[in-house]
Amino acid sequence: MNKINPQVSNIRINNRNNTNMQPNIQKNNRKSFDEILHQINKESNDVKFSKHAVQRMGSRNINLDKDEVKRLENALSKAENKGIKEALILMDNKAFIASVKSKTIITTANPDGMNEKVFTNIDGAVII
Repeated sequence: MNKINPQVSNIRINNRNNTNMQPNIQKNNRKSFDEILHQINKESNDVKFSKHAVQRMGSRNINLDKDEVKRLENALSKAENKGIKEALILMDNKAFIASVKSKTIITTANPDGMNEKVFTNIDGAVII
């Protein structure tokens, strides 16, 4: 006969698949990353921003107003008309790498982030 060990009742099972156990990351009425990304993409019907681009914009303190987003949209249209697939868009003192087909900003840089002054994986540039 098998004996039951009374200490077994002290074991706690951690159910990692239970989503109810996930901590709430939002604190101090701050918006979650997904909310910020959704808001940016909602404000512009054409141009979208990848998670990476939004993170870079936040860490590099790059802010865009509606006019600048419209300028990016126009730059993407120009790039598309020229057959560019991956574009470098230079606007004022900011640089954006964009997928023209999906109209998505992939990453961004300001003068502090352009120390090397080298951009790779692009096949065209639009200066606006």
